[in-house]
Amino acid sequence: MNASEPWLNLNGAVYRVGELTSVTLTDNLTSFEQATLKFCQDWLTGKEKFSLTTSGSTGTPKEIFITRKQMEMSAKLTCQALQLKPGDTALVCLDTKYIAGQMMLVRSLITGMNVVVIDPCANPFEKLSPSQSIDFTALVPYQVDTILNSIHVKRFDQLKRVIVGGAPLGTNSHTRIQELKCLFYATYGMTETISHIALQQINGDGEQDYFEVLNGVNISMDGRGCLIVQADHIGPEKIVTNDLVELFDEKKFRWLGRWDNVINSGGVKVMPEKVERIIQIIFDELKLTNRFFIAGVPDSKLHQKVSLIIEGSSFESALQLKLEKAISERIRPYDQPREIKFINHFKETATGKVMRAETLLLIPVSSQ
Repeated sequence: MNASEPWLNLNGAVYRVGELTSVTLTDNLTSFEQATLKFCQDWLTGKEKFSLTTSGSTGTPKEIFITRKQMEMSAKLTCQALQLKPGDTALVCLDTKYIAGQMMLVRSLITGMNVVVIDPCANPFEKLSPSQSIDFTALVPYQVDTILNSIHVKRFDQLKRVIVGGAPLGTNSHTRIQELKCLFYATYGMTETISHIALQQINGDGEQDYFEVLNGVNISMDGRGCLIVQADHIGPEKIVTNDLVELFDEKKFRWLGRWDNVINSGGVKVMPEKVERIIQIIFDELKLTNRFFIAGVPDSKLHQKVSLIIEGSSFESALQLKLEKAISERIRPYDQPREIKFINHFKETATGKVMRAETLLLIPVSSQ
């Protein structure tokens, strides 16, 4: 194999990028492998339009169509911002049926990076050869958490850049990545914006407490305080989001939470994400790893009752008392959860995002 020609390693099978179009998609390949190879083949043969399904984390999943040019422009913006270059090696360990995984492939193909593709899993480094160097990857918070708590944590110091999307990184993981040499970036975006349109460096000397949009992206705010996005690669129409933000200027913003998650409890508006950030710190201190979220449960007196929804079985009484005491001491009275409810398993999208509304339906009506 020509050492200068980019290659793709798919679960141990290595191909020259130039020969991918001749690979036969046989039944011996897994559905993930077939989807990965099919997308690469479509891209390399010049396919002009791609169908994608939105995640469904904030509504019913829907099919949208985006063009090759849009994906290419988006990928170039990221590669420019992160200084990715030919000869670098990217690790793709997200589902390639969705925008995040597909855009990792596009960034690699248009830049001339080598690509290592591994089935999505909690700790992709477990499946990676110790001798395989990686420069760049995209992970979700659950993967970052798992790796940080494994024997593979030092692999992060061999990377140059990691982008983290899908949800905010937990406070404990955010603290731990400060010790690492690799630079981590939180991403802001969605399927409709063709992957992320803003980055926030979350460790290292250039750490930021705000998102900064990529070149060619313009932002503003509507009357609700929600972000409006306009960019050449998206098209002429503006995308009005349901994301509440603090806008610093036309390039920088801080994400506050979801407008459609805001709770109206007795006439007081409570922002769940703000409360969740405090509770996450408490969970970390109590060494609790359960997933959770804050939601408004229907209430005859308050309209909505602020509730802490935790995935898993009920805590032992001593632990629950510690949790309740910490919450009462650190969260202002109007924002405090008035009850704690446990649900065995949260409802989630195919990409692992918690579906809050659908999960709340699992609470028995009699207990609301």
